[in-house]
Amino acid sequence: MLKWMDTFDDVLTKENKFGHFASSVFVVNKERTKMLVIYHNIYDAWIFPRGHADGEKDLLSVAIREVEEETGQKTKVLDHSIFAISASPIAGHVIRGTFVLAHTHLDVVYLLEADDTEKLAFRKDESKGVKWITFEEAIGESIVDFIRPVHKRLIKKLNSNRSIY
Repeated sequence: MLKWMDTFDDVLTKENKFGHFASSVFVVNKERTKMLVIYHNIYDAWIFPRGHADGEKDLLSVAIREVEEETGQKTKVLDHSIFAISASPIAGHVIRGTFVLAHTHLDVVYLLEADDTEKLAFRKDESKGVKWITFEEAIGESIVDFIRPVHKRLIKKLNSNRSIY
C-alpha cells in the first residue's frame, strides 16, 4: 500500500483505474459471536460492508459512514487503529450503465460494534440484503470467494485479543 501511494497521486479516488483505497468494516455484535454482512450486487454473494474513500483521507470516517449507509446501523468504534489490511480484486462490471474496468481495492479494515437487535436496512442499488451471521457462516460458501481468508484472519485476530475488545 505504501508503494502504491508512492507510485500514484490519486489512490483515494476512483480516478485511479488500476486501484484505489477503500474502507472495509468488520462489524461484530456485543457478544463477539456474529458479524454483519451485505449481499453485494456486483459480487452476487455476502461480504462485509465496505466503500470507496472517494477522496476522503480519514478512512475510519469512511468506514463508519459506509456501515450506516449500507446497513442502517449506528456503530461503536472498538479500536481507532487499523484492524487489518487486504487487497481485493474487483472484476470488471457495469454500474449505473457504465462499464468499470477490473481493478484492485486496497482495503483498510476497521473493527466496529453494532447492536444485533436493531432493525437492519439496505440500499437496493448496491445490495440485495443485510444480515448478521455467525463466525462459522462467515467462512462458508455463500461468502465472496476472495474474502473468506480475510474473514478467517479477522475472526482469529478478534478471538486472540478478546480481552482487549
